Amino acid sequence: MSIKVRFAPSPTGYLHVGGLRTALYNYLYAKKAGGKLVLRIEDTDQNRKVEGAEQLLISTFEKIGISFDEGPMQSGEDGHYFQSQRLDIYNNHIQLLLNNGNAYPCFCSAERLERVRDKQRENKETIIYDRHCLNISKEAAKDRMKSEPHVIRMKIPDEDVVFYDVVREKVSIKSSEIDDQVLMKTDGFPTYHFANVVDDRLMGITHVMRGEEWLPSTPKHVLLYQFFGWKLPKFIHLPLLLNPDKSKLSKRQGDVAVEDYLDKGYLPETLINFVALLGWHPKNDREFFTLKELEEEFSIKRIQKAGAVFDIEKLKWMNGHYLRENKLEEIAEKTRSVVTKAGLDISDKRKYLSAIDNARKRVDTINDMLQHILPFYQNLDFSKEDLKLLKKDSSQKVINFWSEQLSSKSDWNEVEIKSLVKETTTITGVKGKDLFFPLRLALFGSTQGPDIPLIIEILGVEETIKRFKMLL
Repeated sequence: MSIKVRFAPSPTGYLHVGGLRTALYNYLYAKKAGGKLVLRIEDTDQNRKVEGAEQLLISTFEKIGISFDEGPMQSGEDGHYFQSQRLDIYNNHIQLLLNNGNAYPCFCSAERLERVRDKQRENKETIIYDRHCLNISKEAAKDRMKSEPHVIRMKIPDEDVVFYDVVREKVSIKSSEIDDQVLMKTDGFPTYHFANVVDDRLMGITHVMRGEEWLPSTPKHVLLYQFFGWKLPKFIHLPLLLNPDKSKLSKRQGDVAVEDYLDKGYLPETLINFVALLGWHPKNDREFFTLKELEEEFSIKRIQKAGAVFDIEKLKWMNGHYLRENKLEEIAEKTRSVVTKAGLDISDKRKYLSAIDNARKRVDTINDMLQHILPFYQNLDFSKEDLKLLKKDSSQKVINFWSEQLSSKSDWNEVEIKSLVKETTTITGVKGKDLFFPLRLALFGSTQGPDIPLIIEILGVEETIKRFKMLL
């Protein structure tokens, strides 16, 4: 059997990290099985549609490195993958359900439905439609449909619904707990529950892999497959993503958009690696994978049932690892936009690469690197306390001695700089923090920071001398 999976987001804004995980697992499964991955835009809810959201979605996937075999990015017939442009298909299929009695029109007003729900809440009953319109004759219903606003509901049969999920195995739902779901809305657009089943069937989707939040809706989808006499796909429901307090991951407790993390300086490879481990585990305790390695390692059999905690501290730790381990030139290029936005002249490639190499060892994100790069490029701003330290007699002795010694030649290596430290103590009698604090403060703007030889290497001897002389 040829494997075909899909990622079917609604164009309502940014790509949620949960959506990224769903797309990633579908992508990995398709790659592992030699199958295909489809991108479908489920835009039937016109009220929630955000203009340009699908372009942003596609752009985000391009940055992350996930590609699709079918969809708006590949096909010249983009409309085929937008549900809003497939209404004729849904209308034809809804008519089949009306004809065989598996669906019926409902003319209830929003006010009446709310009264019914209020009464059910008051009586602590299951909130479902009371089938007020079910027994309207087909002739009367057909006549009323010509002039009255209405929706089309599915008729839930009396028997319980049983289906199998790859992660949760056998699932059984009582029919009394299933609502007569609206399939077509008054605006003529299908609901998600109807359109996704029709599209999955017509697009040849063999495996439906999606978030656990869709599990309660799956019985309705199973019934639709049965109404049409279609073979069921395999269902794979992924565990919920949780906050550290075990509540469902939401915007209220922090960023959930992939773009937010990219904008904050998290690397695409970090996000892929981190998200891959949220609900799936490899054969061993290995934690770092390239996308290619994940394609080879991934298995739906190792998707877990329990919710996965989105641990921002682990994400930071993992990103710091990639910053330090990736090629220096690659990190420098990814940081370029951040430093140029800050107005820095990075035309000196040697200096820029050295500053990047120092910064990446001290931070977790690209954006945080800027604070460790700026001191090498901007005039230092000293506080009153800083100036007081720099003007001390011992500090002036050290700064003057170093200025004179460094001026004696243009090229100094690390060994020579360390030797100069010992010589300074011998000549001036200054040692320890009384020696290192003023040196680092004069050159870097802080008593805390890189080792003195490294600061001088990055600045260059000429700039080092210049900074010293400004304080004499």
